[in-house]
Amino acid sequence: MRLLPSTAPRAWIGLAVTALLAGPLLVPVAATPAAAATGAGATVPFTSLEAEAGTLSGGATAVSLTSAPTTQYSSPAVEASGHAYVQLTNTGQAVQWTNTTGAPITALNLRESIPDSSTGGGTTATLDLYVDGVFRQALNLNSRQSWFYEGTNYNGSDQNPADGDPREFFDESHTFVTGAAIAPGSTITLKKDAANTAAFYYIDVMDVENPPAPATQPANSISITSCGAVADNNPTNGAADSAAVDSTAAIQNCINQAESQGKILWIPAGTFYLKGTTGLKAQGITIAGAGMWYSTIYRDVPLPNSTPLAATFELTSCDVHDFHLDSDSTSREMVDGGGGAMDTSGTNWVADSIWSQHVESGFWASGTGGTVQNSRVTAVWADGINLNNVSLNNSVGNNLTATNNFVRGTGDDGMAINSVNYNTDSSGNKTYYTAMSHITMTHNTVIAPWGGKGIGIYGGSNQDVENNYIADTARYIGLGAGRFGVNGSDLLTATVNGNTIVRSGGNGYSQGQPALQIGNGGDGQNVGTVDHVTATNNTVINALYDGIGFSTSTNTLLQNNTVTAPWRNGVVIAPPFYPAPTGSATITGNTVTGLGSGMVPFVNNSSGFTATASGNSWNGGGTVEGPYGGTAAAVPGTVQAENYDTGGQGLGYNVSSVNGTGNAYRGDGVDLETTSDTGGGYDLGWTSGGQWFRYTVNVATAGTYTVNLRIAAPSAVTGALHISDASGANLSGGVSLPATGGWQNWATVSTQVTLPAGQQVLTVNQDNGGWNLNSLQFATGQAVATNLAAGRPTAESSHNDVYASSNATDGNQASYWESANNAFPQWLQVDLGSSQSVSRVVLQLPAGWGARDQTLSLLGSTDGTTFTTVKASATYTFTPSANNTVTITFPATSQRYLRANITANTGWPAGQVSEFQVWNQ
Repeated sequence: MRLLPSTAPRAWIGLAVTALLAGPLLVPVAATPAAAATGAGATVPFTSLEAEAGTLSGGATAVSLTSAPTTQYSSPAVEASGHAYVQLTNTGQAVQWTNTTGAPITALNLRESIPDSSTGGGTTATLDLYVDGVFRQALNLNSRQSWFYEGTNYNGSDQNPADGDPREFFDESHTFVTGAAIAPGSTITLKKDAANTAAFYYIDVMDVENPPAPATQPANSISITSCGAVADNNPTNGAADSAAVDSTAAIQNCINQAESQGKILWIPAGTFYLKGTTGLKAQGITIAGAGMWYSTIYRDVPLPNSTPLAATFELTSCDVHDFHLDSDSTSREMVDGGGGAMDTSGTNWVADSIWSQHVESGFWASGTGGTVQNSRVTAVWADGINLNNVSLNNSVGNNLTATNNFVRGTGDDGMAINSVNYNTDSSGNKTYYTAMSHITMTHNTVIAPWGGKGIGIYGGSNQDVENNYIADTARYIGLGAGRFGVNGSDLLTATVNGNTIVRSGGNGYSQGQPALQIGNGGDGQNVGTVDHVTATNNTVINALYDGIGFSTSTNTLLQNNTVTAPWRNGVVIAPPFYPAPTGSATITGNTVTGLGSGMVPFVNNSSGFTATASGNSWNGGGTVEGPYGGTAAAVPGTVQAENYDTGGQGLGYNVSSVNGTGNAYRGDGVDLETTSDTGGGYDLGWTSGGQWFRYTVNVATAGTYTVNLRIAAPSAVTGALHISDASGANLSGGVSLPATGGWQNWATVSTQVTLPAGQQVLTVNQDNGGWNLNSLQFATGQAVATNLAAGRPTAESSHNDVYASSNATDGNQASYWESANNAFPQWLQVDLGSSQSVSRVVLQLPAGWGARDQTLSLLGSTDGTTFTTVKASATYTFTPSANNTVTITFPATSQRYLRANITANTGWPAGQVSEFQVWNQ
């Protein structure tokens, strides 16, 4: 967050700079959309593929942050999303993902790092992209807009490698996929080939999507090309094209015409250059582009620059949407071309679907009734979205909203509510501003800010920050509710509700900052009032230091929040460097779990801060959830089902009734019994929908793990269970179980989960009862063979009498599906629930039936509408001597729906199948 002196539009104020820049945050490390499963975060049109969750080959390795940083300086793992990345250092090393999005992929955005040059200024290199193992295109990468060095200037923009202690490792670049779209089920590989000359490639995350076609020019609009703007579509790759035409005057002329004629300003597809230090100004109009993947305004500032820069756009009461802003700047400093993308003020303004990169700030906005929504800010030098009361010399900031935005890789706060009380000019004169009120930030995703907080609430009243997802801050607080420095407004009321804060906090200035912070300070200035902050229903996971910290603040309500597996303590009043000599808070209904050795769920380090604590997990005799036996189970390794966490009902487990007989092992009388499975011991039984059991584990290395479940089930159970993380995110999807024939007849069923490194809590959720569980084996190898169709939903072309298609996945060979008679072709279909890798289908008829031949083909689909041939039509013989079982194999393919299309049957004039099994290997 920036302070604005009235005479220097983008200067920092005094000492506030030295400790303000704050904040780390996170996203799930699986291949998922950015919105968290808890409902927190933005809903975005792309899917993020974390490199550490991919398949590595050729000697490629993953690097993860496995313990809290001990230095104030940065590292690639600290700055990476998921606090993990994959390094490709030698020819032949690669990382691969499968397109499980269910849609074609036509565009990629890659967050990566390649080396700086020996003297600074960056390098360029390519990295090869393969689809289904076939070379598709070389991706152009650069390090011209990354790499700072802090050895002699901590938190500065020094670009001299000789000064040491680097930071700002990652940049982002996007491109369309050459050739055909990447189909669902296809593999996507980034590989370091001989032609890829960078010494290393650090791959953090790749966003994949299928953008809609470019929009067409709207009615009643003026195209900037009609005023003389000329597109230059040569790739910039971190630097401007010197041959590009300067379109600044042409675009400003078109803006003036649009204002005078009441028309829309249209930015068609293409990249249009603004050369020099002048930006564009508009008032009261709509500015529309063809889409953020198509229309770009690129700012080319001659470097080094000595002229103060306005933002690319200075907008008053405008509606802008669907374009991209970029520049050639190399830092936030004026000399390096650091100007903002969009400075906005006025009334009822809207910024929708704007993508800003390589600028000082994405949005620096004030006024009344404005909204930033559906936008992206990635790889910028300062704040992503700063809602304030000073932009464009306005003095108010009220009823402003930021919602459904995606922010990643900011050099300062990802998002901020910045209520300034006063600014001081060079002569000591003060300009005062109206304190901000009714600012709303909801359903935003903020990932991996390398130089600031995830979200900072700095002053004002009636601020509302809810359902945001914050992850992987590099060195500062994830979410802070307080005030900014000596010249910030007091914070008088704020609601902080339903936010998910993951792997956040950091060691900026060697302070060990908490993930969620309430109180003044946090920027080196422990002054002012912070009052009536209500923090409820927030989830804090894997905080790098303390989960929740309090400095001086009054009348705080901390209620029904969850802190899971912090790397230091749970809730702390007056943690190191955050003094709370006075203050008050009501702390109730909060849960702290997964603490490490020697750490505590709650501590008040201040004799002057009154904390009224009741009904928390650490109240009432000190009952706290923790790993059974005191040590987290190792992953990879085997987790015994009976070793669920301690803490009792509501903490270690949730059961609707107590039925167990294994009280000799654990005295809580829950659902344990002696097992006959290999190795003996106890299993977990009496399963019932809505029950759950938690397990604290310690994951050695971030990645995707096969979980082999030892289960017993008299009958098949559809959607029996799923495994979730501490935020409630469903990691495994629904797991269906086949019939094993009895409560102590054991089989292995496999699923997969993607986990970050470090200690964490996993929950086995019982969605439907009727099964026992003995253990969960976490392995890095391939899954054991699993019938993916067991208990899954079916469909059919027809059925005769009571012989419906559901009989074919019930685990009972005696029951069967039979189609209508004399009406070939007929088909039987199973829905696996999601696209799965399959390579074998087993068809059965009742064991006592006589021999017969059936002619059939196998079809597959990812959407249930478009089917392709998996196995061509052939005739298969069912004989009692082979248990009336036919096995059909084919090359592994990713499908959600499998269909047997039957065209003939020598035993009866209809299609007949008793069991339709689909196997993963």
